[in-house]
Amino acid sequence: MRSHPRAAGRARARARQASRIALVLAALTALLGVALPDAAPDRPLGVTARAVPDATANRVGALFAGGLGGGHFCTAAVVRSDDGDVIATAAHCLGDPDSTFFAPGYRDGSAPYGLWRITGVHVAPGWTDRQDPDADIAFATVAPVDAGRSEPVEDLVGGFPVAGDQPGRATVEVVGYPRALDAPLRCTNTTDLISPTQRRIDCPDLSGGTSGSPWLVGGALAGVLGGYEGGGTVPEVSYSAVLGEGAAALYRAAAATG
Repeated sequence: MRSHPRAAGRARARARQASRIALVLAALTALLGVALPDAAPDRPLGVTARAVPDATANRVGALFAGGLGGGHFCTAAVVRSDDGDVIATAAHCLGDPDSTFFAPGYRDGSAPYGLWRITGVHVAPGWTDRQDPDADIAFATVAPVDAGRSEPVEDLVGGFPVAGDQPGRATVEVVGYPRALDAPLRCTNTTDLISPTQRRIDCPDLSGGTSGSPWLVGGALAGVLGGYEGGGTVPEVSYSAVLGEGAAALYRAAAATG
């Protein structure tokens, strides 16, 4: 895959109204092909909207099965590395890396920064051995499908720093691609820990396809959508494994082998 009592009540009412509007817009998108409104910088917490193309959204991309014609099924994001070729996603999104391709900034059928193939995958033994939800994060290296492209993906779109061990209650921005849409959605809200190793966020419309979406704290990757319940069983509630030392070690390994 959330003062004064009267003032707080008014704020909650506004948030509920905005959430209902977002749900209606999402339904129109699914049924009629109507685009969601672009996310505004001052959007209220817990409201999901279409992400405008910007430095953040361009670093996030869709994962495709077999190429652009195969349909996108998960989300990934470029993270910083010396060679500029590392992405982060959920481990459960990379079960078939040889046929998985990454399109950063994908929007409306177009891959403006090219298509990238997976060249290496780094997952924890806890995921490989028993699909431990606490280990549902992966780092992968990528190379351009276009043989004429020489610059690494990070040179094109930039990359997020990776920052583990964030506090349980933090303001997190999630950017991801539902399977039913050809543009990313964006939502910001406050997270809570449901356990020492799993984090929760309340954001509507983060449906199938948003697994692997980056969870950003102050512009740094602090998790990916996945973990408990595979990231969540309802679009309104999503989860991420907490990035601890194990995830940091995976990241260092990926960055060193790029």
